[in-house]
Parts: sequence; C-alpha cells; structure tokens
Amino acid sequence: MIKGIAHVALNVTDMQKSLKFYCDGLGFQKAFEIRDDKGNPWIEYVKVRQGQFIELFYPKGPLSKGDTAGLTYSHLCLEVDDIQEIAARLRSKGLTLDVEPTQGKDHNYQCWVRDPDGNRIEFMQMSPDSPQNKS
Repeated sequence: MIKGIAHVALNVTDMQKSLKFYCDGLGFQKAFEIRDDKGNPWIEYVKVRQGQFIELFYPKGPLSKGDTAGLTYSHLCLEVDDIQEIAARLRSKGLTLDVEPTQGKDHNYQCWVRDPDGNRIEFMQMSPDSPQNKS
C-alpha cells in the first residue's frame, strides 16, 4: 500500500540557491545530507513534514542555467490549507508566482512558482468537491 510521498528528487545547478529557495523561501527545514563514497557532498535532504522530504542532488558536473541534462521533472505538488495565504506568503518572501491563485478543472485551487532551476511547484488547496477527495 502506498501511504504518501516520501520524497521528490531534483537535480539542481546551484545547491545554495536551491537551499535558500526551499528553506528560506518556502519555509522547509534542511534535515540532513548524504555524502558519496569519496566523502563529497551528494544529496541534501529538505524536510517538508514528518516522513516527507525533497532530495536535492548536487550537480554531477558543470551545469549552467538552462542546461536541462538530467533535469527530467514535471512538477511537485504541495497541499496547502489556504491558497490565498500561501500566495501572500510566497510574495512576501520575494517569490514571483507563475500562476496566481485559480481554480483548476479538478475544482481545487492552485498557484504556481518555479525554483531557481525552473522546476515547477504547484500549491493546491483541496476542494471537498475534488476527485481527489472522492477517491
């Protein structure tokens, strides 16, 4: 049985910018790191909540912004209690919304941002009428 999302793994081009975005911007906490067999930094874990993490992988080699090799990702969806509140909080942190709060075809409210590497993040306020709540 699948219980939930344990983590989402992302390859990043700049670890410090990514940690700042996920920790300072979104309010998550840096949890721990894993080093490779040679003792080099490999993965930073960011805690979303108990048992849920975002894994941030250090670049395997020189990457530049716009280089999408290895950045194969659609989006991460984070459930929120109040879409207007999260949108205001994101703006107060200096983040730009790609999509302002709007109601989607599934009746849920959503807004979107991008991290420093252009990865899309959806914030979703579940509606009682959504198919997710009826499944």
